[in-house]
Amino acid sequence: MQIKLPYGKGHIVANIDENRLNAIITNKIEIQPEKGAAEVERSMNESIGSRPLHELAEGKKNVVIIASDHTRPVPSKIIMPLMLSEIRRGNPDADITILIATGCHRGTTRSELVEKFGEEIVNSERIVIHDCQDDDMLVDIGTLPSGGRLIINKLAVQADLLVAEGFIEPHFFAGFSGGRKSVLPGIASRKTVHYNHCAEFIASEKARCGILEGNPIHNDMLYAAKKAGLAYIVNVVINSRKEIIASFAGDVEQAHLAGCGYLEELAKSEPSYADIVISTNNGYPLDQNIYQAVKGMTAAEATANAGAVIIMVAKCEDGHGGEGFLNTFDNCLSVDEIYDAISKVKAEDTAVDQWQSQVFARVLKKHKVILVSDCDEDTVKKLRMIPACDIEHALEIATSIKGSDAKITVIPEGISSIIV
Repeated sequence: MQIKLPYGKGHIVANIDENRLNAIITNKIEIQPEKGAAEVERSMNESIGSRPLHELAEGKKNVVIIASDHTRPVPSKIIMPLMLSEIRRGNPDADITILIATGCHRGTTRSELVEKFGEEIVNSERIVIHDCQDDDMLVDIGTLPSGGRLIINKLAVQADLLVAEGFIEPHFFAGFSGGRKSVLPGIASRKTVHYNHCAEFIASEKARCGILEGNPIHNDMLYAAKKAGLAYIVNVVINSRKEIIASFAGDVEQAHLAGCGYLEELAKSEPSYADIVISTNNGYPLDQNIYQAVKGMTAAEATANAGAVIIMVAKCEDGHGGEGFLNTFDNCLSVDEIYDAISKVKAEDTAVDQWQSQVFARVLKKHKVILVSDCDEDTVKKLRMIPACDIEHALEIATSIKGSDAKITVIPEGISSIIV
């Protein structure tokens, strides 16, 4: 059987012997019709738990729109013009700033902004790139429920109206992306992000894909968004072609919950346990580096037998994705020792990329991981994985480890799957 797997901006094809194929775990997202701009307009006209955006903008001079960065496939070319139009409908003289929510990522380049928004918006609108380490850009506005300091971009705090665009997908420790994540981690200080992503929270059984209730990471994030005054969101659900299939607009909590509920109905599947599990990171822009690819590995983890081999398919054209992440594994400690050491780190001492390392170590403790990527072999080996030049090579390696009769489960879109 030929199974298409997203890889960068294209696909690769896995040829699987049908006698060995255990299951293909898919979702119902792809069978939903594309709705595009009309769906975004509908959602804004039927705002959930909020007055329409144009009414909120009345009398508001200083308006800030939080937008996702280059690592997220948000269809901003569709969403942003509609949000700008609605704000100016309410106040034609509003001073609008688009604040790019980089979290702890590198700054978005101009070419990436153009790809995201189009030339017209980049040339005509004020766009500011958030920097989590620039103290002049940040302000402390209080204490999170967990005890950490809530330090965020001062432009958001100074805004008369703070709104955000984004998209909702399953998230491997926040439950779902979107909504409140625009503020934390989107426009928060590194110190705040680190506290929220502490070892204790990451280890929580509630900090898993598809779980919001009781999730300590989500609880802090929601508090941060409300404390910052995030008044309105426009969040979409997209398919693998990055097309809009649903949109949810309105109150940061109510609209987000509605979107999460919709997505859960489409994305949830039961595990189909196997000794070899193939997963992806849904292609570009989510598979640009190994750091991000950990997310797709957790989908495989959820349906892998004890000691199973995971084949991760991610182009990783940007390499490892984080020096701290790389250095954690490029040392003399075993994976068990790495995991145990991270687990003992206090929240206030959380290090750069520690959370990703913790989840990655959790996976590596239980499974060998073969990476199909464009990344150099040396980097892959430093990160305790087995490099493969293509999917056929990866299957040969996995078969040599688990045997020629080992069953194979395939998750074509690891990021979009909730496996429970």
